[in-house]
Amino acid sequence: MTLPGQFSDPRVLTLFGLLAVSVTVTVWVALGLRARTRRERAAAPLERVWHPQESVALTPAEERAFGQVVSRLSPGPAGRLG
Repeated sequence: MTLPGQFSDPRVLTLFGLLAVSVTVTVWVALGLRARTRRERAAAPLERVWHPQESVALTPAEERAFGQVVSRLSPGPAGRLG
């Protein structure tokens, strides 16, 4: 079966073939690099999150305010947050 008109030219068929191969290779390389980046990122240790209470001493007023917030969030007699 031959293609009609300008598509029967072997140069056009070669151009479409090369275009298809180059797109396929580009997608394959891009997906491989993406998977490689994902694997490397998963192997890296998580960055430690700094918490202010680790190095900053609280004032008595701050400790009292913190205790009031915690006491409001602790479960009450019925198991609900009070």
